[in-house]
Amino acid sequence: MTTPSPADFAGQHITVAGLGVSGISAARALAGLGAHVTVVDGGDSEKQQAAARELEAEGITVRLGDGATLPAGTDLVVTSPGWKPDSPLFAAAAAAGVDVVGDVEIAWRLREAPSGQPAAAWLGVTGTNGKTTTVRMLASILAAEGLHTTAVGNIGTPIIDVVLGQGKDGERPYDVLAVELSSYQLHWAPSLRAHSAAVLNLAPDHLDWHGSMQAYAADKGRIYEGNTVACVYNVADKATEDLVRAADVEEGCRAIGFTLGTPGPSQLGVVEGILVDRAFVENRQQQAQELAEVSDIAPGSGTPAPHNIANALAAAALARAFGVRPAAVRDGLRAFHPEAHRIQHIADLGGVTYIDDSKATNTHAAEASLAAYEHIVWIAGGLAKGATFDELVQKSAARLRGVVLIGADRALIREALARHAPDVPVVDLDRTDTGAMPEAVREATRLAEPGDTVLLAPACASMDMFVNYNKRGEAFADAVGELTARDH
Repeated sequence: MTTPSPADFAGQHITVAGLGVSGISAARALAGLGAHVTVVDGGDSEKQQAAARELEAEGITVRLGDGATLPAGTDLVVTSPGWKPDSPLFAAAAAAGVDVVGDVEIAWRLREAPSGQPAAAWLGVTGTNGKTTTVRMLASILAAEGLHTTAVGNIGTPIIDVVLGQGKDGERPYDVLAVELSSYQLHWAPSLRAHSAAVLNLAPDHLDWHGSMQAYAADKGRIYEGNTVACVYNVADKATEDLVRAADVEEGCRAIGFTLGTPGPSQLGVVEGILVDRAFVENRQQQAQELAEVSDIAPGSGTPAPHNIANALAAAALARAFGVRPAAVRDGLRAFHPEAHRIQHIADLGGVTYIDDSKATNTHAAEASLAAYEHIVWIAGGLAKGATFDELVQKSAARLRGVVLIGADRALIREALARHAPDVPVVDLDRTDTGAMPEAVREATRLAEPGDTVLLAPACASMDMFVNYNKRGEAFADAVGELTARDH
């Protein structure tokens, strides 16, 4: 496939669907390449009107209040990730024979550095949970090797801005990019071909967008298409290995597993507290390479949860596939600092540990979080997004010292607890205002005993009570801080 150049977009009439961060980025980038850009969005809020005025001042047409009609003469539609495949705009595009792609696809097509140097390799990461942590671990490892890199995709700076900005103003072009990719982004990126990629795990999520678990998994599996060196999968999650088997990869590309147990050949795993590599060694049948100690994973933040050990192994596998030395894996994991609201240690008070995992917005993430602690007072609830909680409660019941429920769909969790953990004390807070969090923390503290962990792992989205999961986590930390101030 011939890589398009920026000049190929000059003069094209391109419709950008969505006035969010990625849509604005795509619109500006494409207009800067000489395209005639029209942004469409069904909304018409004050915030959208303000963004529209800024774009219109730059010569970009914006049409608010109508996201369904395809502008006449459109040559290409570039969609924001959240727009569903069955959106009327895309039906109109299909009827007109117009392709629909996402911002990641545009970035991939424009990936050649302006200096003429070879394009940066892409190391891709997807999965239901753990993507951001793994990508940031990977970027830290690559940087420890001395490579010019950054974490992009579904996090941080829009990927088009990174690709088009590299090599400008004398800056050194990137050697390699650590790319987080959501199922939405993969759906709209048909020509993406990563150097190597990982699917961390698969669990039901975003099924309202994809229509089925099969379609969701298929979009995740797109990340393996055309891989040249390694397809990294989770040994404990057979569905990820199945996606590798189904992928059309370059000749010589290998399937590389990661496991929390002792690794077999072509796997990375853990032996007596040591992360070891039996995939990228000379004799993988008989040799293993020590990479790091488990304690090297974000030192100073407590014992890493099992799922973060798995994330570290996946990041290490991708780095090793790119030729990174073992010492850089160790140094990169030591330098990594977890983002807030992801198994974040908040405080230890009266022998009780307080952990913020507000990012656990679905049952799969909450299950991993609950598995990391022995005795838990669990703060849960919010918007269930169609999820059910029986399996989660069944697997976690033995760890629960008590449960405090908040949010709009808390009854679903309460009913699962009644079925599968009837002896666990439950406090049901009948409120969905932001002031519920201090009360939830006080109730959790009342239920906790020395040695317990008060864990915010809601298993639900936050928008019924908070702007986002960050604000929910901040409210939890503030409430714990009030306990600290009161004790002093």
